[in-house]
Amino acid sequence: MSRFRTIILRGLLALAIPLAALAARDATAAENAAPSTAIHFTFDRPIDSSMAPFFLAAKDGKFSAERLNVSFNSAPGSPEALARVAKGDSELALVDINELIRFRDKEDAAPIKAVFVLFNRAPYAIVARRSRGINLLPDLDGKTVGVADGDLTMRLWPALAQQNNINTSRVKFHKISAAVREPILSAGQVDAVAGFSYLSAVNLRDRGVPGGDLVVLRFADYGCEAYGFAVVANPAFAAAKPDAVKGFVRALIAGINATAKEPARAAEEAASRIDDGDRDLELERLRTVLVDNILTDEVRRNGLGGIDPARLERSFDQIAKDFKFRKRPAAGDIFDDRFLPPVESRLIN
Repeated sequence: MSRFRTIILRGLLALAIPLAALAARDATAAENAAPSTAIHFTFDRPIDSSMAPFFLAAKDGKFSAERLNVSFNSAPGSPEALARVAKGDSELALVDINELIRFRDKEDAAPIKAVFVLFNRAPYAIVARRSRGINLLPDLDGKTVGVADGDLTMRLWPALAQQNNINTSRVKFHKISAAVREPILSAGQVDAVAGFSYLSAVNLRDRGVPGGDLVVLRFADYGCEAYGFAVVANPAFAAAKPDAVKGFVRALIAGINATAKEPARAAEEAASRIDDGDRDLELERLRTVLVDNILTDEVRRNGLGGIDPARLERSFDQIAKDFKFRKRPAAGDIFDDRFLPPVESRLIN
């Protein structure tokens, strides 16, 4: 009888093992089949390689691993991107955080906040030609600078000029279309142009202007405290699906790390999404962005995505030189750190 019971038990055990494995497989399949969260993500400008971390995260399956179905679209500027997020047409967007600060000061503005800072240093710059006698910011005295309508770069100019003892009445600003910013400088019609360092300078070299004749006067090098592009979230979406926002941030961090390790692959992925995209040009642009704006010394110390509240509030003071706040914000009104992973997960590998 004892031998018979042993045989029965062994048989049951042998049957239980595959049943358990089958149950585990079915549970995993059910988990993998769980519906993903759709995210409509808006860029506030045409695609360029500074957005490569998002595209690499998508290509490498980082968003899908977080159960996110992310689609990308573009808007003609931060105000429009913010409007889409406010209306709920986009759950998340990449915008200039300094535009967000102005947006939040409007009466009855949606309480949109940034949840991740991509550009630790704003890309604002004046790109000038050395052959016009410009090597440093004070050399703009008596010069003509081309400025496109709506260019946020010049919103920080009053604070920068005051900080560097520049007589603003001695610098002439010539309004231009953004489409002719680089052509008029390369043609010598102005002495310098205002814009983003990683766009104008790289575009000018691509137009044949000798690199040695170009000087990039980065505002960040002259005391500008501003952060740059940041991911913002629709408030209702963030409240209803915080795990989706956290998952998006984790995937983006993975995308940034992959971009830093493989910039050529990242640039190629970005170029493939641009009509007539030039891989080499976008690689040069991406390398500039990584060094100047994303992987800064502050980021290497403190990790990706976050802010220094004191620095952000100092940037409010600089914005106030050009913009009259109805109510000056606090750092917590603009940036929400609840969606960031721990610092150790945000350090550059």
